[in-house]
Amino acid sequence: MLDMKLENLENYLKAILPGNVELTGVGEIGSLDEQGMKDFGYGKPMLVKFQQDGQPKQAVISAMKGDKYGHQFYWDRAAILMFQYETGNLMEKHVNPMGMGYIDESGTLVPVKDVKEFFILNEKVEGNDYFLDLERIKDKGIEDKDIQLTKEFARWLARVHSVKSPETDLYERRIRQLLGDSECIFGILDGYPHPYEHFPAERCIALEQKLVSWRWKLRNYSHRLSDVHGDFHPWNVLIKDDGDFYVLDRSRGRWGDPADDVSTMTCNYLLYSLYSGPELKGDFETLYLSLWDTYLEATNDREILEVIAPFYVFRGLVIASPQWYPGHPLEVRQALFRFMEGILDDDVFDYKNINRYLRG
Repeated sequence: MLDMKLENLENYLKAILPGNVELTGVGEIGSLDEQGMKDFGYGKPMLVKFQQDGQPKQAVISAMKGDKYGHQFYWDRAAILMFQYETGNLMEKHVNPMGMGYIDESGTLVPVKDVKEFFILNEKVEGNDYFLDLERIKDKGIEDKDIQLTKEFARWLARVHSVKSPETDLYERRIRQLLGDSECIFGILDGYPHPYEHFPAERCIALEQKLVSWRWKLRNYSHRLSDVHGDFHPWNVLIKDDGDFYVLDRSRGRWGDPADDVSTMTCNYLLYSLYSGPELKGDFETLYLSLWDTYLEATNDREILEVIAPFYVFRGLVIASPQWYPGHPLEVRQALFRFMEGILDDDVFDYKNINRYLRG
Protein backbone atom coordinates (compact mmCIF):
# COMPACT_ATOMS: atom_id res chain seq x y z
CA MET A 1 0.00 0.00 0.00
CA LEU A 2 1.26 3.45 -0.93
CA ASP A 3 0.63 6.12 1.73
CA MET A 4 1.97 9.42 0.42
CA LYS A 5 2.03 12.84 1.97
CA LEU A 6 0.21 15.69 0.31
CA GLU A 7 3.38 17.72 0.00
CA ASN A 8 4.81 14.98 -2.25
CA LEU A 9 1.93 15.48 -4.67
CA GLU A 10 2.24 19.26 -4.50
CA ASN A 11 5.95 19.05 -5.25
CA TYR A 12 5.19 16.83 -8.23
CA LEU A 13 2.64 19.30 -9.61
CA LYS A 14 5.15 22.12 -9.22
CA ALA A 15 7.75 20.08 -11.13
CA ILE A 16 5.54 19.39 -14.16
CA LEU A 17 3.46 22.58 -14.41
CA PRO A 18 4.57 26.14 -15.11
CA GLY A 19 3.71 29.07 -12.91
CA ASN A 20 2.78 29.23 -9.24
CA VAL A 21 1.11 25.94 -8.24
CA GLU A 22 -0.61 25.23 -4.93
CA LEU A 23 -2.41 22.00 -3.99
CA THR A 24 -5.85 22.66 -2.48
CA GLY A 25 -7.35 19.19 -2.02
CA VAL A 26 -7.28 15.46 -2.76
CA GLY A 27 -10.10 12.94 -2.55
CA GLU A 28 -12.06 10.24 -4.31
CA ILE A 29 -13.75 11.05 -7.60
CA GLY A 30 -17.16 12.56 -6.79
CA SER A 31 -16.00 13.46 -3.29
CA LEU A 32 -13.31 15.50 -1.68
CA ASP A 33 -13.04 13.79 1.67
CA GLU A 34 -9.61 14.75 2.88
CA GLN A 35 -7.84 11.39 3.09
CA GLY A 36 -4.36 12.07 1.88
CA MET A 37 -3.07 9.69 -0.78
CA LYS A 38 -3.74 6.44 1.05
CA ASP A 39 -4.60 3.53 -1.29
CA PHE A 40 -3.27 5.36 -4.32
CA GLY A 41 -1.57 2.88 -6.63
CA TYR A 42 -4.26 0.19 -6.52
CA GLY A 43 -6.18 1.32 -9.57
CA LYS A 44 -8.40 3.86 -7.77
CA PRO A 45 -8.37 7.27 -9.50
CA MET A 46 -8.04 10.24 -7.16
CA LEU A 47 -9.35 13.74 -7.69
CA VAL A 48 -6.71 16.45 -7.34
CA LYS A 49 -7.63 20.12 -6.85
CA PHE A 50 -5.01 22.84 -7.17
CA GLN A 51 -4.49 26.45 -8.16
CA GLN A 52 -2.17 27.51 -10.97
CA ASP A 53 -1.33 31.20 -10.93
CA GLY A 54 -4.44 31.73 -8.80
CA GLN A 55 -6.75 29.88 -11.19
CA PRO A 56 -8.61 26.80 -9.81
CA LYS A 57 -7.80 23.57 -11.69
CA GLN A 58 -8.66 19.89 -11.36
CA ALA A 59 -6.92 16.72 -12.46
CA VAL A 60 -7.23 12.99 -11.93
CA ILE A 61 -4.24 10.91 -10.82
CA SER A 62 -4.29 7.14 -11.21
CA ALA A 63 -2.07 4.10 -11.46
CA MET A 64 -2.75 0.64 -12.86
CA LYS A 65 -3.56 -2.37 -10.76
CA GLY A 66 -1.56 -5.51 -11.45
CA ASP A 67 -3.43 -8.48 -12.90
CA LYS A 68 -2.79 -11.76 -14.74
CA TYR A 69 -3.39 -10.28 -18.19
CA GLY A 70 0.18 -9.29 -18.84
CA HIS A 71 0.30 -6.61 -16.14
CA GLN A 72 1.96 -8.54 -13.32
CA PHE A 73 5.06 -6.36 -13.12
CA TYR A 74 5.45 -2.64 -12.75
CA TRP A 75 7.31 -2.40 -16.07
CA ASP A 76 4.25 -3.90 -17.82
CA ARG A 77 2.05 -1.23 -16.34
CA ALA A 78 4.61 1.48 -17.07
CA ALA A 79 4.52 0.66 -20.79
CA ILE A 80 0.75 1.19 -20.94
CA LEU A 81 0.86 4.46 -19.02
CA MET A 82 3.68 5.69 -21.27
CA PHE A 83 1.56 4.89 -24.31
CA GLN A 84 -1.41 6.77 -22.87
CA TYR A 85 0.76 9.77 -22.01
CA GLU A 86 2.39 9.85 -25.45
CA THR A 87 -0.76 9.43 -27.55
CA GLY A 88 -3.71 10.73 -25.52
CA ASN A 89 -3.52 14.28 -26.82
CA LEU A 90 -3.12 13.05 -30.43
CA MET A 91 -6.75 11.90 -30.54
CA GLU A 92 -9.68 14.22 -31.07
CA LYS A 93 -11.85 14.60 -27.95
CA HIS A 94 -9.40 12.65 -25.73
CA VAL A 95 -8.66 14.17 -22.34
CA ASN A 96 -5.29 15.88 -22.21
CA PRO A 97 -2.48 14.01 -20.37
CA MET A 98 -0.78 16.46 -18.05
CA GLY A 99 2.16 14.45 -16.76
CA MET A 100 3.49 11.07 -15.81
CA GLY A 101 6.04 9.75 -13.40
CA TYR A 102 6.87 7.04 -10.94
CA ILE A 103 6.57 6.58 -7.18
CA ASP A 104 9.74 5.68 -5.33
CA GLU A 105 10.00 3.62 -2.15
CA SER A 106 9.66 6.69 0.06
CA GLY A 107 6.33 7.63 -1.51
CA THR A 108 7.76 10.51 -3.49
CA LEU A 109 6.20 11.20 -6.90
CA VAL A 110 9.07 11.59 -9.39
CA PRO A 111 8.24 13.23 -12.73
CA VAL A 112 9.21 11.74 -16.07
CA LYS A 113 9.18 14.54 -18.63
CA ASP A 114 9.75 14.79 -22.39
CA VAL A 115 10.71 11.14 -22.72
CA LYS A 116 11.99 9.94 -26.09
CA GLU A 117 13.92 6.83 -25.14
CA PHE A 118 15.05 4.90 -22.09
CA PHE A 119 18.50 3.44 -21.50
CA ILE A 120 20.28 1.14 -19.10
CA LEU A 121 23.73 1.45 -17.57
CA ASN A 122 25.52 -1.79 -16.68
CA GLU A 123 28.87 -2.51 -15.13
CA LYS A 124 31.78 -3.26 -17.47
CA VAL A 125 33.34 -6.68 -16.99
CA GLU A 126 36.33 -8.24 -18.68
CA GLY A 127 35.90 -11.31 -20.83
CA ASN A 128 35.79 -12.74 -24.32
CA ASP A 129 32.60 -13.57 -26.21
CA TYR A 130 31.79 -17.26 -25.95
CA PHE A 131 30.88 -17.50 -29.62
CA LEU A 132 34.57 -16.89 -30.39
CA ASP A 133 35.34 -20.12 -28.53
CA LEU A 134 32.86 -21.91 -30.77
CA GLU A 135 34.53 -20.41 -33.84
CA ARG A 136 37.88 -21.67 -32.56
CA ILE A 137 36.46 -25.14 -31.96
CA LYS A 138 34.97 -25.19 -35.46
CA ASP A 139 38.34 -24.32 -36.99
CA LYS A 140 40.87 -25.96 -34.65
CA GLY A 141 39.08 -28.54 -32.54
CA ILE A 142 37.95 -28.94 -28.96
CA GLU A 143 40.01 -28.66 -25.77
CA ASP A 144 39.32 -30.11 -22.36
CA LYS A 145 38.56 -26.65 -20.98
CA ASP A 146 35.69 -26.37 -23.46
CA ILE A 147 34.03 -29.49 -22.11
CA GLN A 148 34.54 -28.36 -18.53
CA LEU A 149 33.03 -24.97 -19.29
CA THR A 150 29.96 -26.56 -20.85
CA LYS A 151 29.50 -28.69 -17.74
CA GLU A 152 29.77 -25.57 -15.61
CA PHE A 153 27.08 -23.93 -17.74
CA ALA A 154 24.85 -26.90 -16.91
CA ARG A 155 25.57 -26.76 -13.18
CA TRP A 156 24.97 -23.01 -13.14
CA LEU A 157 21.64 -23.46 -14.93
CA ALA A 158 20.68 -26.14 -12.44
CA ARG A 159 21.29 -23.71 -9.57
CA VAL A 160 19.37 -20.91 -11.25
CA HIS A 161 16.43 -23.17 -12.14
CA SER A 162 16.20 -24.56 -8.60
CA VAL A 163 14.33 -21.38 -7.59
CA LYS A 164 10.62 -22.03 -8.20
CA SER A 165 7.44 -19.97 -8.16
CA PRO A 166 3.82 -21.10 -7.60
CA GLU A 167 2.34 -18.36 -9.83
CA THR A 168 0.66 -20.51 -12.47
CA ASP A 169 -0.54 -17.51 -14.46
CA LEU A 170 3.09 -16.48 -15.03
CA TYR A 171 3.83 -19.87 -16.58
CA GLU A 172 0.81 -19.56 -18.86
CA ARG A 173 1.95 -16.07 -19.77
CA ARG A 174 5.45 -17.26 -20.65
CA ILE A 175 4.10 -20.00 -22.91
CA ARG A 176 1.71 -17.52 -24.53
CA GLN A 177 4.65 -15.20 -25.15
CA LEU A 178 6.73 -18.08 -26.51
CA LEU A 179 4.23 -18.52 -29.30
CA GLY A 180 2.68 -15.11 -29.86
CA ASP A 181 5.11 -12.43 -28.74
CA SER A 182 6.67 -10.16 -31.36
CA GLU A 183 10.16 -11.32 -30.30
CA CYS A 184 9.19 -14.99 -30.18
CA ILE A 185 7.84 -17.63 -32.57
CA PHE A 186 5.08 -15.81 -34.46
CA GLY A 187 7.03 -12.56 -34.50
CA ILE A 188 10.25 -14.16 -35.73
CA LEU A 189 8.31 -16.07 -38.38
CA ASP A 190 6.65 -12.85 -39.53
CA GLY A 191 10.16 -11.43 -39.93
CA TYR A 192 11.00 -14.01 -42.59
CA PRO A 193 10.56 -12.91 -46.20
CA HIS A 194 7.18 -13.96 -47.56
CA PRO A 195 6.83 -15.66 -49.88
CA TYR A 196 9.98 -17.60 -48.96
CA GLU A 197 10.70 -20.52 -51.24
CA HIS A 198 12.72 -22.45 -48.65
CA PHE A 199 9.96 -22.33 -46.02
CA PRO A 200 6.71 -21.52 -47.84
CA ALA A 201 3.40 -20.50 -46.31
CA GLU A 202 1.99 -24.02 -46.06
CA ARG A 203 4.91 -25.11 -43.89
CA CYS A 204 4.54 -21.99 -41.71
CA ILE A 205 0.84 -22.74 -41.23
CA ALA A 206 1.46 -26.38 -40.37
CA LEU A 207 4.15 -25.39 -37.87
CA GLU A 208 1.90 -22.86 -36.15
CA GLN A 209 -1.00 -25.31 -35.99
CA LYS A 210 1.18 -27.86 -34.21
CA LEU A 211 2.35 -25.21 -31.78
CA VAL A 212 -1.20 -24.35 -30.74
CA SER A 213 -1.65 -27.96 -29.64
CA TRP A 214 1.63 -27.77 -27.74
CA ARG A 215 0.45 -24.61 -25.97
CA TRP A 216 -2.49 -26.50 -24.50
CA LYS A 217 -0.27 -29.42 -23.58
CA LEU A 218 2.10 -27.13 -21.67
CA ARG A 219 -0.72 -25.69 -19.58
CA ASN A 220 -0.38 -28.90 -17.55
CA TYR A 221 3.23 -28.07 -16.62
CA SER A 222 2.83 -24.82 -14.68
CA HIS A 223 4.55 -26.44 -11.67
CA ARG A 224 7.78 -26.06 -13.66
CA LEU A 225 7.83 -22.25 -13.32
CA SER A 226 11.44 -21.40 -12.46
CA ASP A 227 13.99 -18.65 -12.34
CA VAL A 228 15.49 -18.40 -15.85
CA HIS A 229 17.87 -16.24 -17.87
CA GLY A 230 15.68 -16.17 -20.96
CA ASP A 231 18.33 -15.60 -23.65
CA PHE A 232 21.26 -17.84 -22.76
CA HIS A 233 23.15 -18.06 -26.05
CA PRO A 234 26.85 -17.76 -27.00
CA TRP A 235 26.59 -14.04 -27.80
CA ASN A 236 25.33 -13.33 -24.27
CA VAL A 237 28.17 -15.06 -22.42
CA LEU A 238 31.57 -13.59 -21.59
CA ILE A 239 34.42 -15.95 -20.66
CA LYS A 240 36.91 -14.69 -18.10
CA ASP A 241 40.64 -15.39 -18.23
CA ASP A 242 40.33 -17.79 -15.29
CA GLY A 243 37.66 -19.84 -17.11
CA ASP A 244 34.69 -18.48 -15.20
CA PHE A 245 31.96 -16.60 -17.05
CA TYR A 246 29.47 -13.75 -16.93
CA VAL A 247 26.06 -13.61 -18.61
CA LEU A 248 24.47 -10.59 -20.29
CA ASP A 249 21.04 -9.34 -21.36
CA ARG A 250 18.54 -11.31 -19.32
CA SER A 251 15.32 -11.23 -21.34
CA ARG A 252 11.54 -11.65 -21.25
CA GLY A 253 11.12 -11.60 -17.48
CA ARG A 254 12.47 -13.58 -14.58
CA TRP A 255 10.12 -16.58 -14.63
CA GLY A 256 9.81 -19.30 -17.24
CA ASP A 257 10.53 -22.92 -18.03
CA PRO A 258 14.10 -24.24 -17.68
CA ALA A 259 13.70 -25.69 -21.18
CA ASP A 260 14.13 -22.16 -22.54
CA ASP A 261 17.73 -21.84 -21.33
CA VAL A 262 18.77 -25.42 -22.10
CA SER A 263 17.39 -25.27 -25.63
CA THR A 264 18.97 -21.90 -26.38
CA MET A 265 22.57 -22.93 -25.76
CA THR A 266 22.34 -26.48 -27.10
CA CYS A 267 20.64 -25.27 -30.28
CA ASN A 268 23.73 -23.24 -31.05
CA TYR A 269 25.96 -26.30 -30.71
CA LEU A 270 23.73 -27.86 -33.36
CA LEU A 271 24.09 -24.79 -35.56
CA TYR A 272 27.88 -24.86 -35.49
CA SER A 273 27.94 -28.57 -36.23
CA LEU A 274 25.71 -28.14 -39.28
CA TYR A 275 28.46 -26.15 -40.95
CA SER A 276 30.37 -29.39 -41.40
CA GLY A 277 27.43 -31.54 -42.53
CA PRO A 278 23.70 -32.18 -42.04
CA GLU A 279 23.90 -33.62 -38.53
CA LEU A 280 25.18 -33.07 -35.01
CA LYS A 281 28.53 -34.78 -34.68
CA GLY A 282 32.12 -34.49 -33.51
CA ASP A 283 33.20 -31.74 -31.14
CA PHE A 284 29.85 -29.97 -31.04
CA GLU A 285 28.03 -33.20 -30.29
CA THR A 286 30.45 -33.58 -27.37
CA LEU A 287 29.53 -30.14 -26.06
CA TYR A 288 25.83 -30.76 -26.61
CA LEU A 289 25.86 -34.06 -24.73
CA SER A 290 28.08 -32.64 -21.98
CA LEU A 291 25.57 -29.90 -21.25
CA TRP A 292 22.54 -32.20 -21.47
CA ASP A 293 24.00 -35.05 -19.42
CA THR A 294 25.40 -32.77 -16.72
CA TYR A 295 22.17 -30.83 -16.46
CA LEU A 296 20.01 -33.95 -16.15
CA GLU A 297 22.38 -35.41 -13.58
CA ALA A 298 22.29 -32.17 -11.53
CA THR A 299 18.52 -31.69 -11.69
CA ASN A 300 17.00 -35.12 -12.36
CA ASP A 301 14.55 -33.13 -14.47
CA ARG A 302 13.57 -35.71 -17.07
CA GLU A 303 10.28 -33.89 -17.46
CA ILE A 304 12.12 -31.20 -19.42
CA LEU A 305 12.17 -33.62 -22.35
CA GLU A 306 8.36 -33.51 -22.43
CA VAL A 307 8.16 -29.73 -22.84
CA ILE A 308 11.25 -28.57 -24.70
CA ALA A 309 10.09 -28.97 -28.31
CA PRO A 310 8.42 -25.53 -28.74
CA PHE A 311 11.41 -23.84 -27.14
CA TYR A 312 13.68 -25.50 -29.69
CA VAL A 313 11.35 -24.29 -32.44
CA PHE A 314 11.69 -20.71 -31.22
CA ARG A 315 15.47 -20.88 -31.12
CA GLY A 316 15.58 -22.81 -34.38
CA LEU A 317 13.57 -20.10 -36.13
CA VAL A 318 15.96 -17.46 -34.81
CA ILE A 319 19.15 -19.14 -35.96
CA ALA A 320 17.60 -20.21 -39.28
CA SER A 321 16.32 -16.70 -40.02
CA PRO A 322 17.60 -15.22 -43.28
CA GLN A 323 17.27 -11.80 -41.66
CA TRP A 324 19.27 -12.54 -38.52
CA TYR A 325 21.73 -14.97 -40.11
CA PRO A 326 21.92 -14.08 -43.82
CA GLY A 327 25.22 -15.90 -44.39
CA HIS A 328 24.06 -19.48 -43.71
CA PRO A 329 24.47 -21.99 -46.52
CA LEU A 330 21.07 -23.22 -47.68
CA GLU A 331 21.83 -26.71 -46.39
CA VAL A 332 22.14 -25.36 -42.84
CA ARG A 333 18.74 -23.64 -43.01
CA GLN A 334 17.07 -26.67 -44.52
CA ALA A 335 18.41 -28.92 -41.75
CA LEU A 336 17.12 -26.51 -39.10
CA PHE A 337 13.68 -26.39 -40.75
CA ARG A 338 13.50 -30.19 -40.76
CA PHE A 339 14.56 -30.25 -37.11
CA MET A 340 11.83 -27.80 -36.06
CA GLU A 341 9.12 -29.70 -37.88
CA GLY A 342 10.25 -33.13 -36.73
CA ILE A 343 10.69 -32.33 -33.06
CA LEU A 344 7.06 -31.26 -32.67
CA ASP A 345 5.87 -34.71 -33.71
CA ASP A 346 7.40 -36.41 -30.64
CA ASP A 347 5.76 -36.18 -27.22
CA VAL A 348 9.17 -36.63 -25.57
CA PHE A 349 12.38 -35.22 -27.03
CA ASP A 350 14.98 -37.90 -27.74
CA TYR A 351 18.02 -35.79 -26.95
CA LYS A 352 20.55 -38.57 -27.46
CA ASN A 353 19.27 -39.17 -30.99
CA ILE A 354 18.77 -35.63 -32.20
CA ASN A 355 19.95 -36.47 -35.71
CA ARG A 356 16.80 -38.39 -36.52
CA TYR A 357 14.90 -35.08 -36.37
CA LEU A 358 17.29 -33.59 -38.92
CA ARG A 359 16.58 -36.19 -41.59
CA GLY A 360 12.98 -35.14 -42.18
